[in-house]
This record gives sequence, structure tokens and C-alpha cells, in this order.
Amino acid sequence: MLNRSQTELTTVTADANITITSNVTTKHSKLEGYEFYHKILGSPKYIVAPMVDQSELAWRMLCRKYKADLCYSPMFHSNLFAKDPKYRKDALQTCSADRPLIIQFCGNDAQTMLEAALLAQDHCEAIDINLGCPQAIAKRGHYGAFLQDDWNLLSEIVKTLHLNLQVPVTCKIRIFEDRNKTIRYAQMLEKAGCQLLTVHGRTKEQKGPLTGVADWSYIRDIRENIKIPMFANGNIMDLRDVQRCFDETGVDGVMTAEGNLHNPALFTGQAAKTWYVAAEYLDYAQRYPCPISLNLRPNADLREELAVANELEKFHRVVQKVQQKYEPYHEGLKPYEKEEFDPSVPIEEHAYNMYLPPWLCQPYIRLSPEIHKQVIAEKARLAEDPSREKRQYYDNEGKEISRKRMKKLRRRFRRPDKPEGKHDRHLENCQQCCCNPLGFKCTFRLCRICCRERCYSENYDCLGHGILIKSRRAKAKLFEKTPKDEPGLTDDEAVENTLEEANQEGLRTSALKITSES
Repeated sequence: MLNRSQTELTTVTADANITITSNVTTKHSKLEGYEFYHKILGSPKYIVAPMVDQSELAWRMLCRKYKADLCYSPMFHSNLFAKDPKYRKDALQTCSADRPLIIQFCGNDAQTMLEAALLAQDHCEAIDINLGCPQAIAKRGHYGAFLQDDWNLLSEIVKTLHLNLQVPVTCKIRIFEDRNKTIRYAQMLEKAGCQLLTVHGRTKEQKGPLTGVADWSYIRDIRENIKIPMFANGNIMDLRDVQRCFDETGVDGVMTAEGNLHNPALFTGQAAKTWYVAAEYLDYAQRYPCPISLNLRPNADLREELAVANELEKFHRVVQKVQQKYEPYHEGLKPYEKEEFDPSVPIEEHAYNMYLPPWLCQPYIRLSPEIHKQVIAEKARLAEDPSREKRQYYDNEGKEISRKRMKKLRRRFRRPDKPEGKHDRHLENCQQCCCNPLGFKCTFRLCRICCRERCYSENYDCLGHGILIKSRRAKAKLFEKTPKDEPGLTDDEAVENTLEEANQEGLRTSALKITSES
């Protein structure tokens, strides 16, 4: 199998050379491999991962303050970036202090990805190809981890970017279950022109509740079989994990995504106060372009308030409320009693010392896939149990209410400025004194029922309600006499005579309308 894969790769490489040589006369001179890693990137050790809609400029600047050596942009869609100027303008937000920066693209067409990369290369140190996204949208779009079996296409994409860009091309991948195949996969990308490889130690099936633990041994084996710089990703929840990863894998840098989102100060080893970090982020969001886009039960109202906030000032108010609530506990002015967790959020007890007070930035611990499957099985069992107790809901006064009423209260909370019980528009009643609301486009300002009765009795049309009584009657009268009834006349002459008769009766306009529609 190894020989067959190598043969296919050689064939593709030759074909790619033929295609590219016709478009490219010379290669751009640029630093590659470890020269690029040391002299351009500055030998980064702590890396903030590319995260869709998360690693925006404000977040990257916050992470750089807390010792991040290198940041990646969010993942950009290469086709949209290349074709849509508005998408490109909204997506590519950076500044002179936002360096070193690597911009990541997803896609499955070499030329489209090259077009996008050419537009972005002046704003970054390298272009990264996303080969690790395991989400359903990546499967539908045929990119990310769902390209990992198409080595011919990947070789073409990497080689195209490598030969045509002024900056290096890098890749971020996931592993296969087959260890040897994973090593050959990394070697294929290196041979195609990849200058830095990031390896996430999970397969594409390990995602969401089934994420599980990343296998660093695969990363170590890849490190021993390729010569380009390499980053490791997966299982990074605090600074101790970073050091363990360096020791066990021998990589050049460690990348974190989810751990960074829960604690942007992760690389400093701090467990910072949440309100302090949140306020810092909002300050950065105030200075840099940023899109507007706590699991304890007592904080449910704060989460709701945060969910509906659409201005920075509203976000600041939520942060201030969190600070006012928890700062006395942090300063030791009040004794803290453990709060009740939201039952909708599963909590797993751990034997090791990972628990921190809720007001400190800390890693999010997922349930193991085994426990998740048990939870799902228990929910299915309860759903089929006819004797199960129904979930109860209560209002702010502690009175039991229905689920429908609870949903209505939540909607009202999300839209506090909207008057209760009133429609967005004022409804007028029909002028015939019935209880139905009138149609706003009705010619006679009637409801549909009264409008229909008037059109029937007085021979009218109402375009607002789509009631065409007058026109239909005109059409019927127009075709009462067919050309067969008057021998010797052509069809056109017969129709003209009928139109003249209709005109005499005041129906010509309606008849012409119906004739044109027919």
C-alpha cells in the first residue's frame, strides 16, 4: 500500500507541475522550513488556534497581551474571500500590532484558494490550509478533514500555493486511526510544499460530545518522520498541559483553541478573574473592528441579558454585575457557598484538583464519550417511561406555570421594550361593522368576506384581496360568441367584433385585460 500511494503521489506531482508551469515563470524567493520558523515567525512556542467566528482581531490582541507568540485568523472560505469584496472586507481585520499572523482558508479547488491567498498574503506571514475541520458544514462543502482521503487534490492545492505565493503555505490536519497512514499523510504534505504542519491528535469522528482525548503519541511519531517545524493541538487546558505536550511530543510549538476561549491568559499560568478579562476584551473590541455575535443556575438572568445585548455598553453592564456579585467572595469579605448548577448542563466530578471558583477563568471539562452515551441512553429510557415525572416550571414569584407560559416569559425578557399584548401594527376593523380586521390593500377598506360580497353584488374587482369578479364576468361574456357562430369571418375579425360589443357595454377594458392574460 505504501508503494501504491507513493506512485499516485508522483503522478499527481508531475501533472501539477505541467499545469502550474504554464502559469508561473519563476518561484518567489522566500524562507522555508526552520528558517521561516525562526526568522519570520520568531520561534513561537504558544499559539492561538484558528477558530471560526472566535479568533477575531480583538481576541487576538487580548491573547497577545497574555503571552501568545503567534495567532491564526478565523477560518475564511476561499471562494467567498476571492469573489465577494464585502465578505473579504468584513473578514480580514488586522493591524500592525497583530503580528506574526497566519491566515487560514478552507476550500477544495487549487485555483480558487490561490486567488484568495494572493489577496491575503500581504497581511500575514503565511497562508494555512484547513484540513482539520470535522463539522457537518465542512462535510457538505467538502473541505477541512473531509479532504484527508483525497491526496491527489491536496497535493495539487499545497503545491499550487507553494509555487505561486510570496509567503509560505502551512497545513493543519487531524490524524487517521491508522498510525502509518497518518505518517505518510504528513510526509505527502511536506513533499508537496507544506512548510509548517499542525497536528490535532484526534480523528475527524472525534467531535462534539464524542470528542474524547487527543492521542499525543501520533503527534510524536509524525514529529520523528518529518523535517519541517510542527505544532501540536489537543488536550491543552492549562500551562501544565503545554509543558507536558512539549515533553511527550517534541514539537516546536503548542496550539490551543477551546482552552484559550475559556482562559485567554492560559499561557501565563494565571486563573484570571472573569470580569477583569471580559472588561479587557470589551476595551479591545472598542478599539478594533469586532462583530457582535457561566453555567450556574443563579446566573441564568445574566446569561439571558448577555444573549440579547447588541451594544458594547450593554455588555459592560453585564460584566459589572458579575463583578459586583463575586468580587466580595474573591476578596474574602463574604463566605462563598457553592451554588446550584444548572441541571441542563452535565457536570462530571473529577478526582484530580481542577475545580476553581466560578469567577475565575478555568478550562471546560467535557464528559467522556462513554458517560455521554450513558446520559443519552438514560434520556431515551425516561422518554419512553409513561410514569415519568414531567418537568415543572416556575415564574419569578415561585408559582408553577406551564411550559408554554415559561417560553412566553422568556420571550418577553428578551424583548423588554416591546409592549405586552400589542401588535407591531395597528389593526382596524372592517367598515361594515363586523369583527374582522380590514385588508390594508383592499380597495374598499373591507375584510375579505365583506369585500367578496360587495364585488359579487356590485360587479367589482379588488386587486388587494385578489377578487376579480368583474374581470371574470367580462371574460365569460367575451367568449360567449365564438368564431364558429358567424360563418365567413376569420378568427381575428370575430374576436374584434366581440370586443366592440363588449366596449358598448362598458366592458372593453376588462376584456382586454383578460385576453392578454389568456
